[in-house]
Amino acid sequence: MGMPGSIYYTADMVRAFPEDGNKYELVYGELLVTPAARAWHEIVQRRLLVALDRYLAREPVGEVLGSRADISWDDSVLVSPDVFVVPLDELRTLDWARMQHLLLVAEILSPGTERFDRFSKRRRYQEAGVPIYWILDADEHQVEVWTPGDTFPRFERERLVWQPDGASTPFALELTELFRPV
Repeated sequence: MGMPGSIYYTADMVRAFPEDGNKYELVYGELLVTPAARAWHEIVQRRLLVALDRYLAREPVGEVLGSRADISWDDSVLVSPDVFVVPLDELRTLDWARMQHLLLVAEILSPGTERFDRFSKRRRYQEAGVPIYWILDADEHQVEVWTPGDTFPRFERERLVWQPDGASTPFALELTELFRPV
């Protein structure tokens, strides 16, 4: 008796899934399924979103969005980053399909997402040319920093710094503030 073949999912197939509380993403046809995030994940996500929003109000190079996105570079990819910044001209279209040049992506590790965030999604973000990708380990209070050409991450344990093209000052966020206890 043969083994059933693997299904190669498409973005349209995933978009047709019913809402069931899980987060469905797709990288090169591989379905990535994660349950609802932990409360700590949501707290760290909100803190990062708020800090980036304040920065982008002063340096209007893009807009920060979070996790209920529909980012796709082709039919084999559909991702919904925890936090990401989109250029204003692409955001103004209000069309996910036109949001192609993400300026920053951040994923917050949760149980069950480590492999996706560190490997599958990281590689896809690098191939898409995302200038900076942060993988936040909220339990260990550290961040992996990746750029498109990196083979290995740089680990940040003190502060996140980001200076997008067109900004006159850098974004800076102390990790003690981001990961402070509730």
